[in-house]
Amino acid sequence: MDWKIELIFVPVTDVDRAKAFYVDKLGFTADHDQRVSDELRFVQLTPPGSACSIAIGEGLGLTLEPGRQDTIQVVIPDADAVLADLRAKGVEAEGVDEQAWGRFITLADPDGNRWTLQQLPDYSAA
Repeated sequence: MDWKIELIFVPVTDVDRAKAFYVDKLGFTADHDQRVSDELRFVQLTPPGSACSIAIGEGLGLTLEPGRQDTIQVVIPDADAVLADLRAKGVEAEGVDEQAWGRFITLADPDGNRWTLQQLPDYSAA
């Protein structure tokens, strides 16, 4: 039986600002933006090529405060190319951190939620 992670909630203070960052700067697809009521807005965004999305919004009942999410790691094909692309779009990203288990870039969204981007090692070369 397969288990698949589909959605991770990211707490933000300004939904429109966060949506613009993820869509315009990081290239995420805006899958849904639904205002269910005056208290509830649900926005689902998906990174390019990912089977897992993030959700931001209002009234989602999140216990994690905006800026405190720092546990999401995304696999990318080429750390140098991604870092150059992010910086060209005005994203302040740190990298490339070379480790035996990959090459890493870190960045934060406008609320300070931190993301780690990892280029996996070429295991076929071993």
